Amino acid sequence: MNSAPPVTHLLYLHGFRSSPQSNKARLMAQHIAREHPATTWWCPQLPPSPKAAIELVMSGIAGWPQESMGVVGSSLGGFYATYVAQKTGCRAVLLNPAVHPARDLASYIGDQVAWHDPSEHFYFRPEYIDELRALDVGPLARPERVFAVIAKGDEVLDWREMSGRYPGSRQKIIEGEDHALSDFERSHLGEVLAFLDPA
Repeated sequence: MNSAPPVTHLLYLHGFRSSPQSNKARLMAQHIAREHPATTWWCPQLPPSPKAAIELVMSGIAGWPQESMGVVGSSLGGFYATYVAQKTGCRAVLLNPAVHPARDLASYIGDQVAWHDPSEHFYFRPEYIDELRALDVGPLARPERVFAVIAKGDEVLDWREMSGRYPGSRQKIIEGEDHALSDFERSHLGEVLAFLDPA
């Protein structure tokens, strides 16, 4: 990664039912603001529709320099980040990324509650499953620009599927831990930042 320029623009994509208020998103936002104030940071609230989410993201980064931008995605956000990395060639860090969201989220159709604000509801529509299928980009053109952090103890996703999805990419396979990567700040944030090398 030493030949790549420092990341000047950094995008964070949260997971299903999550928000920019997630622990990992807030930790990264605080660190970037404190240690890398010259780096542009964007962590949008993603709409429930996968198609609308990707349209929002791709529109928001349209003016970003692809060689010096990076994306971090957690869970479903990791699936979206994979799409962004494939389309832009940018560096990507995937935190317990969803690999088969069309299959896994089929059972979540209906009314859902946001994790960080139980008063906030949204409806996960049946057509969103087809929208997820449409965003599957297949094998990565530049797998060496991807770093996947994968917990064997993930209670939501299968670590073997996550690992198998990213051949040729750097992977950190963690014994234990959980889907939320509760030890993110102490055990993983430094490696994530070293891979991205923010300005």
